Amino acid sequence: MTGRTMTSGQIDIQSVSKKFQVDGRPLVALEHVDLDIAAGEFITIVGASGCGKSTLLRMIAGLERNHRGEIRHGGRLITGPSLERGLVFQEPRLFPWLTIAENVALGLENAKVDGAEKKRLVAEHLALVGLTGFEKAYPRQLSGGMAQRAAIARALVNRPGVLLLDEPFGALDAMTRAHLQTELQRIWAHEKITAVLVTHDVDEAVLLGDRVVVMAPRPGRIAQIFTIDAPRPRDRKDEGLIRLRNDVLEALDAIKDEGARPGLAH
Repeated sequence: MTGRTMTSGQIDIQSVSKKFQVDGRPLVALEHVDLDIAAGEFITIVGASGCGKSTLLRMIAGLERNHRGEIRHGGRLITGPSLERGLVFQEPRLFPWLTIAENVALGLENAKVDGAEKKRLVAEHLALVGLTGFEKAYPRQLSGGMAQRAAIARALVNRPGVLLLDEPFGALDAMTRAHLQTELQRIWAHEKITAVLVTHDVDEAVLLGDRVVVMAPRPGRIAQIFTIDAPRPRDRKDEGLIRLRNDVLEALDAIKDEGARPGLAH
């Protein structure tokens, strides 16, 4: 298997708009979204429900098509899902009848590697997420946080250029969530991978992101982008991060106060 290249994580989103049909009428989910994501960058996306942030993530993954504009990965037009882009959802989505090692190995199902290499990669990525010793466990035997670690290992085991995360810690308790946020920083730094995380949690967005993209709803569009220059690893108690968190919250409040534009196209 080839390793990642310096450009394999670059994402270019150009004039992207997306509509869905709802009750026979077109609903504008995204309108004229432009965003360039550098290889190795960690982007977080925040916004109210219905602003299109998860739709945008699914479009980067290649799961949502039939849109206007272009999304390119490493210079190549995204036309469907690819092993070059790993995806983690809010729920771990592990198969209950498979062991943790077998679940992670599913990420290599279409990869051109032999059995020995597959076993090595699975062990390497279970170690990366702190699950060494749980290879033969079943999902029901893991906590929610451990199951989500396994899902991250499965997304990374094929060595993709981009890791896409859709509210990956949203269903976890506060302590587990905080711990996994710290772990995700470590994993991202180790893998030197591009990461795009969708979240409702502004603290999480500021803690993890190199840039925080604030989206406005109906139709979904980028309202503002904040650059987070704080050194890593980051401390959530850092006064600079707290100020930036407040700035992002103010931007979200301003969007709410300006009033929602109609999302139904005429």
